Amino acid sequence: MEYDPVKDKFGALVKGRNGATRLFFTALQLVFLRAWYVRRALRRALAPVGGRADAANGARPGDRPVRMLDAGTGFGQFSWWVARRYADVSITAVDIKEDYLKEARRLFADANLSSRVTFAVDDLTKLSEEGPFDVILSVDVMEHIEEDEEVFRHFHRVLAPLGTVIINTPSDQGGSDVQDEGEESFISEHVRDGYAREDLRAKLERAGLSVESIDYTYGWPGSTAWKLAVKIPMRLLGAWWGWMLILPFWYAAVLPLVVALHALDVKLPNKTGTGLIAVAHRPANP
Repeated sequence: MEYDPVKDKFGALVKGRNGATRLFFTALQLVFLRAWYVRRALRRALAPVGGRADAANGARPGDRPVRMLDAGTGFGQFSWWVARRYADVSITAVDIKEDYLKEARRLFADANLSSRVTFAVDDLTKLSEEGPFDVILSVDVMEHIEEDEEVFRHFHRVLAPLGTVIINTPSDQGGSDVQDEGEESFISEHVRDGYAREDLRAKLERAGLSVESIDYTYGWPGSTAWKLAVKIPMRLLGAWWGWMLILPFWYAAVLPLVVALHALDVKLPNKTGTGLIAVAHRPANP
């Protein structure tokens, strides 16, 4: 199925409504397991609270804020999460969709966050930002881009020495809900069904980045939760938008189980999983 049209309809429902958009962001952070892993990685990259990284991640100059690039920001939910919690983080959020960015600008302006968050249309394969950035975040973007190594080279170029890159993406262990050879992706916009862990490592290293970790996400607990919270609702909405009237009752029934499964997935050391989260750094000496 095509995921973007369904996502766009959700965006249209909350467009221009600050309260509804904030509630939508909260739902995304709760329902999508990726957000649980990404928030944990961001806390570590931006520790201690306030956005100043510790010596293990590379000390930042005290006379400027930590700079973060949200590479493929979408609706801006992760920039929203960071901006509201880390006063010393300056964010550049880029995407190829101007309509998403226009709505995000309005929301952040109404929340008095515009001074610390800049939105810009940009193609990651031709990234025009100069940096340097202390943190780069890329959530569920690379599976949409054929020229992924070109993007990784740009990340290396704009990343400050000892800066951190966080990448969340499907794995080749059933990512995009592909289980067998020749089976089509659940999401037709994906140009690859998922990364092999060592393939992703090799591509990051060829770009000049030093890989700290690449961990599986969406083990059996997370994959079960994903089917309940995402796959079934998206298939229903893709077939008929009228299912929107029934979904609140569905989520009321399954959400406690979904949250419990998410917590279990994050706690367990997954030996395999349908997702990957990678953390890499630019070496101090290229």
